[in-house]
Amino acid sequence: MKLLRAVGLFLLLLVLATAAVLLINRTNGKIISSGETRRYLLHVPKDLDQSQPVPLVITIHGFAQWPANQMNVSQWNPIADREEFIVVYPSGTGFPKRWLAFPQQSFDTSKDVIFISNLIDSLSTQYNIDPARIYVNGLSNGGGMTFLLGCELADRIAATGTVAGAFILPMESCNASRPMPLIAFHGTADPIVPFAGGPSSGFDLPFPNIPQWMSARAELNGCGATPEVLPAIGMVSGVRYTVCEDDAEVVFYTIEGGGHTWPGGNPLPKSIAGYTSMDISASETMWKFFEKYTLP
Repeated sequence: MKLLRAVGLFLLLLVLATAAVLLINRTNGKIISSGETRRYLLHVPKDLDQSQPVPLVITIHGFAQWPANQMNVSQWNPIADREEFIVVYPSGTGFPKRWLAFPQQSFDTSKDVIFISNLIDSLSTQYNIDPARIYVNGLSNGGGMTFLLGCELADRIAATGTVAGAFILPMESCNASRPMPLIAFHGTADPIVPFAGGPSSGFDLPFPNIPQWMSARAELNGCGATPEVLPAIGMVSGVRYTVCEDDAEVVFYTIEGGGHTWPGGNPLPKSIAGYTSMDISASETMWKFFEKYTLP
């Protein structure tokens, strides 16, 4: 009898643990891409009018995170409901989940690019998505993936945004078919992707100096060398690189004391990621930036 009770308790705990994982890592859509099942979490506003084409925002989680966590952290859904667009949170692969965003991983970086392209195709068959207003943004490793997508899918993506971007892909390897607008946010006290560059305590990777990377990114878009200084917002300062090819601006916000977190969103654990600034909303600011751009 004791053995049966023990087995029953073990099975109950197993079921509860499995249910907890499924709840945390929930998705509501899947497609086959490159012969694999790939999953995503989709949010469609309840009263969305699809008689007219609507924008699509693709927002990408970071390393060791997942779609529902990115949804909670970024708080894109309330903006989508208010502004009437669709938002999707794709899922990376592996354990912990990640994106194949740079060649140092010794993987084919095209696999995840193909997945995002396939995802756009699939959603476009189900919803009245405006192909000229598709935007991508991401956190950390998802920010690095966003940069890669801006290089490889410039014919499909109108503008991009990053938060605490892990930019490992060499700038010279970006052969975008058109200049890609970018808005970026990075904290000066980021413990995972250092603001000044170099490896961090968690990752022995050659992270670039972020302000220098942004300057090089603006140069890639053919922008003027001297950026416009934006008005400070609390502990947030910003610059805008203008006079760019195709008006593809690069806007960069520095979060003084900010950590590896999403400004204005739900905080990640402070002991791991550092301070989350509420002086600016990355998602709200991104959306205002995105609205300026449509594909030709």
